[in-house]
Amino acid sequence: MSETILLSIDNGLARVTFNRPASLNAMDGEMGARWRDIAHEVTSDTSVGAILLDAVGPAFCAGGDVVAMASSGEDPDGLKALADVIHDGIRTFVESDKPIVGAIQGAVAGGGLGLALTADYLVASEKSKFVSKYANIGLTPDLGVTTLLPAAIGQRRALQLLLQDITIDAATALEWGLVAEVTPPEAVATRAEEVARFWLDNSTAAFGQAKRLVRTGAGRSFRDNLDDEAATIGGRFATDDAAARIAAFAAASSKKKASS
Repeated sequence: MSETILLSIDNGLARVTFNRPASLNAMDGEMGARWRDIAHEVTSDTSVGAILLDAVGPAFCAGGDVVAMASSGEDPDGLKALADVIHDGIRTFVESDKPIVGAIQGAVAGGGLGLALTADYLVASEKSKFVSKYANIGLTPDLGVTTLLPAAIGQRRALQLLLQDITIDAATALEWGLVAEVTPPEAVATRAEEVARFWLDNSTAAFGQAKRLVRTGAGRSFRDNLDDEAATIGGRFATDDAAARIAAFAAASSKKKASS
């Protein structure tokens, strides 16, 4: 089994860890296939209630391994095929009903931006850096960057990153909305797991459906989104989990009214 991405599942939490630190966790063909396969495995596993995406080494992810591609003599069709494989994994994670937290411990570059934004909630180290670099090597964005990046920070700021050779630090990433939280380096892993455990300790299925509705909504008509919202809340209302939580909420409300 490939060790380029590690997978462990513990008490409902699936931890997906990029593990090519010597290559800054850049994805080659083997790692891309592993990414796709894990995405399908984890999102279809009913025992998984939340996903934590992290990485080993000084960088979170440098995108695709262009050095390996160039040295292998990869032709355009082969490069497209690899992108399609990685895109399959990204789409599977993003459109799933599993909430995902990302722990960004280091640099994020190129397609790593898209892979990081596969997560719904990003916790970043104060030392994290974010950069495009596509045009610097004569390539165009892939791995969901042209969709996920402007959805996170807006079109104008996405274009700043893609059309200029700039690097933004963690504080700027937080200001722009690229990440949700910034912590000291030693606290990133712990805080990301706390976020995941919060989902798991509460109604993680409801959080997951909320994530799915937001993520898929941008590509559909308003009518379709409303129909999906109605069907989803109706489905949740029928669950034992929702029934118990609604009853507890109603009891607490009644008690508060009686004491006021």
